[in-house]
Amino acid sequence: MQHAISLAARAEALGEVPVGAVLVLGDEVVGEGWNQVVTSHDPSAHAEVMALRQAGARLGNYRLLDTRLYVTLEPCVMCAGALVHARIGTLIYGASDAKTGAVASVFPVLQDPHHNHRVEVVGGVLAEACSQQLSDFFRRRRAEHKAAKLAARQAPDSVS
Repeated sequence: MQHAISLAARAEALGEVPVGAVLVLGDEVVGEGWNQVVTSHDPSAHAEVMALRQAGARLGNYRLLDTRLYVTLEPCVMCAGALVHARIGTLIYGASDAKTGAVASVFPVLQDPHHNHRVEVVGGVLAEACSQQLSDFFRRRRAEHKAAKLAARQAPDSVS
């Protein structure tokens, strides 16, 4: 999870929401990713999807059996669906997502009995560190927006 947190910092440095993901097979990292939605102009470029893409290319198969995915934030519906489709063995996530979490918080996608694959789930791993990273990011972002609004209001009118 520590490596996923460092990847989330990479996303943050790009102005992305700081989420990182690491996919492990045995003791080997086979895929890693960080949010790249804004920088790539791709709504599917979530950390989890990026890690799955890298692992699929590396292993030559979209079925990523017996792998463990470490991700700093509870996956959304899109990512949870991708985990089922990729046949991920175990999902280990840090912070819960009370707004769009699709594992335990809002939509229990992985528990749906209609799926042909079950993903084991371990939540709350380094949850405080993962939550703090996200909270700090959004706090800074709100402060930047507030400062920009204030500066715009205080700027002299350029139209006369």
